[in-house]
Amino acid sequence: MVATNVKAETVSLMDKRSALEAEMNAIIARLSQPGAPGLSGGLVDSEGFPRSDVDIPVVRAERRRLAELRNDHNEITEKINRNIQILHSARLENKSSLFKSSDTQTSLTVGNVASTPSQNVLLRHSPNAMDVDVLISRPFAMVDEIADASPAVEDGLQLGDQILKFGNVEAGDNLLQRLSSEAQSNLGCAVPIVIMRQGTVINLTVTPRPWQGRGLLGCHFRIL
Repeated sequence: MVATNVKAETVSLMDKRSALEAEMNAIIARLSQPGAPGLSGGLVDSEGFPRSDVDIPVVRAERRRLAELRNDHNEITEKINRNIQILHSARLENKSSLFKSSDTQTSLTVGNVASTPSQNVLLRHSPNAMDVDVLISRPFAMVDEIADASPAVEDGLQLGDQILKFGNVEAGDNLLQRLSSEAQSNLGCAVPIVIMRQGTVINLTVTPRPWQGRGLLGCHFRIL
């Protein structure tokens, strides 16, 4: 019963996280559109005056909202990860008890058959095994900037995509340096990546290569 409640809570949390990601992606898209200041661009001109081409109060409000959503996203992700650990532990305990029960019943069956050969003794064990089908990987980076006609766009990446795996990079320290090294060491070669887009896990390949813009992919990853 406890496991069922945890599983239901986890599914609900995943739905909430997907909604947060959708709102975050929408804000990122608005802030990153042509002429917009981006996620951290300056709001004053070269002379120190407020930019006349930007609605500064709106930009500030969107940036504040994005920061709030990121905090909520991190909290929900931590809860999901804790629940996943609980569910996996419960599944392992359930399997362990199943094996022990099966061994005991096998011994009982053999004993009964030996002592009462005329009886058709059949002991069945139908465990109420918990089906843990909630699997989640935690993204470690997000595409927060992407240039038009770049290799990243041509190979299928989109603004707001969350990176679960990029070549041999999955998580750990020095992620930006490792991502850059992975791209440079695979110049002209297809790199398999796994992304999460609107709550859906997608497999892609990108090929780092020179183009008219900056970098080998033409996008920027923000570490989560």
